[in-house]
Amino acid sequence: MKNINFLAFAMPAFFLFLFLEYKLAKRKKRPEIFNYESSVSNISIGIAERLINLFIAASFYQLYYLIYDNYRLFDIPANIFVWFALILATDFVWYWYHRLGHEVNFFWAAHIVHHHSEEFNFTAAARITTFQAVIRTGFWCVLPFVGFHPTMVITMLIVHGAYSFFTHTQLIGSIKWLEYVFVTPAVHGVHHASDEKYLDKNYGDMFTFWDRLFGTFQEEEEKPKYGLTHPLKSYSFLWQHFHYYFEIYELWKRSKGFKARWKAVFGSPAHMDQDIRPTLEKRFLQDKENPHQRLKFRNYLYIQLGVCTLFLTVFTYYFDYLNGFDKAFVLAFILITLINCGALLEQRKWIYYLEYARLFMITTYFLYEENLTAFFFVPLAIMIFAEQLFSLSKRYQNVVLQLEVSE
Repeated sequence: MKNINFLAFAMPAFFLFLFLEYKLAKRKKRPEIFNYESSVSNISIGIAERLINLFIAASFYQLYYLIYDNYRLFDIPANIFVWFALILATDFVWYWYHRLGHEVNFFWAAHIVHHHSEEFNFTAAARITTFQAVIRTGFWCVLPFVGFHPTMVITMLIVHGAYSFFTHTQLIGSIKWLEYVFVTPAVHGVHHASDEKYLDKNYGDMFTFWDRLFGTFQEEEEKPKYGLTHPLKSYSFLWQHFHYYFEIYELWKRSKGFKARWKAVFGSPAHMDQDIRPTLEKRFLQDKENPHQRLKFRNYLYIQLGVCTLFLTVFTYYFDYLNGFDKAFVLAFILITLINCGALLEQRKWIYYLEYARLFMITTYFLYEENLTAFFFVPLAIMIFAEQLFSLSKRYQNVVLQLEVSE
């Protein structure tokens, strides 16, 4: 893919704008805009989406070309009027993809991750999963099917994504006159709210007239409360990605008959049994003795996120030049590190063994690169010996898992 290298600069650009937003929030004395745990969680999910999409984005574009070359309905030329029509068409498709993402359980399972965050800033814009990317790609296939050239579609999707990034901030207030046409941060903030009057409103991504046309527009009145109506009680990287699929499966098991089970998968999230999530949380999550405690040694998390960002940037730039083994190593290393970050926020003691797994993976990779895989047992033996001799697990937990009282 020719545009992959260009995407390497997406992560540095994201952190640049995030830094500027953070500094401006401090200058305006609005520290509540950022929350440490939530921001780390948001960034982790964003890194994972960028990483996995490297492996499947080419398939998206190939699908667009396949549909355009073989099944397009019209031959639409490329001129300024067509570009304008494509902007409208892209946002129209987005509106219905987005709306169905809130009204159908199966689609909501992929989209709900974007709404977990109880803060509304640029980090929340990063909360996109690969599941969501796959689903919306299916919706956008209608554009090359109609006859828009894939190159135009891809370009417009990049513009579309860039615009929506900047609507995730609280530092820009309501601009009433602009909101008659364009989605502003205040308009999109309403969409992220859990207040009853704001629920299921403002699905448009660039323009507000689709919402006005279909009766789903709501301007900001009272200050929104961001997040879900029933907040998730975990920052676990894995749980945030998969919890709603477990909820659907649990509802499916409880349902009797084909119609009820069909509704469990394709029915409305509003009809989800509200006792399911607490039941699953008791089953799969640990109960914290003190919910007002947080990780004290936060620099370790910053280092890991920094390493993941650096790896992802370089990996993206050289993606086309790496072999399959190199790609598999980077994929596994970053994903394990992101799982580690979530486990740290949850103060899970088993992350110590995850650290060992990561070290073993790194040493095995370098031994493979040097054609010394026959000696893979050497670093394993060293780790076992060091653990027995120095009781590293206790030292690790005493240092890394220190807690402090949160505000």
